[in-house]
Amino acid sequence: MRLGVLDVGSNTVHLLVVDAHLGARPLPAFSHKAELRLAAHLEDGDRLSERGERLLREFVDEALQIAEDKGVEDLVAFATSAIRDAANGEEILDRIRTEKRIGIDVLSGEDEARLTFLAVRRWFGWSSGRLLVVDIGGGSLEIASGIDEEPDAAFSLPLGAGRLTRDWLTADPPPSDEVRALRRHVRAEIARHVGEVSRYGPADHAVATSKTFRQLARIAGAAPSADGPYQRRVLQDSDLTDWADKLAQLTSAERAELPGVSESRAPQLLAGAIVADAAMDLFELKELEICPWALREGVILRRIDHASPLGTGR
Repeated sequence: MRLGVLDVGSNTVHLLVVDAHLGARPLPAFSHKAELRLAAHLEDGDRLSERGERLLREFVDEALQIAEDKGVEDLVAFATSAIRDAANGEEILDRIRTEKRIGIDVLSGEDEARLTFLAVRRWFGWSSGRLLVVDIGGGSLEIASGIDEEPDAAFSLPLGAGRLTRDWLTADPPPSDEVRALRRHVRAEIARHVGEVSRYGPADHAVATSKTFRQLARIAGAAPSADGPYQRRVLQDSDLTDWADKLAQLTSAERAELPGVSESRAPQLLAGAIVADAAMDLFELKELEICPWALREGVILRRIDHASPLGTGR
């Protein structure tokens, strides 16, 4: 079947159309996305603004038209931390469900971790043994570990690169005392959960997903995206530690000049590096391999798994 997945993320809202059937890898057919930065439209602390809702509605209209034009048979839509954290998130989604006739499910942080883990497991296969998967989004950090397709441990922390940048860093570049305070906060938050993973033993294969990790790997020397998804890309802990220090000295404009770093993501790359560095250190990881599949692919795979043998999606 031709399946559409609408991902309402903290930074980007993305419609991905794939051709998929049980037993085969999903083949991307079309992609449409926009950086709405919904998390930046939270006002009064935790309410999505009218402008944020309008931008989301406009994108949903575009996505529904594109899905129809591209012959999508089944459209799955989900939202992550920006909507999950908004006090009026469900209220907004209810209005969209009623008016647009599309259901958008809000994933829990644990669901995000589990579905991302599934995608990574399918990409690398059983030979990876015990997997540890780390994903840094705009609003949250997801970590999962296990030997099967369902992880033994899966959790989410409010340590997204965009969230931390907004809440902790006030200048460009930020003063050293803010960087140190953020570093302490991140490490304390992650350290509380290390035992949930380490109790099952060390990972045979440590993997990272998300654009933040792809950009960090790229500036540390990994192959560019133009080389394709099958090129092996890794991020070494020693390289990451060095770059976390360097990024703290650079302005957003200077970061945007680094290979693979987009202008829109440059402001939050430092916070992402601080989180990545803490995770690698606390989980004692020498390297992370970058996986091209993440949450969206996990949602697709789970949907295919639950489809009928005829692929009707019912």
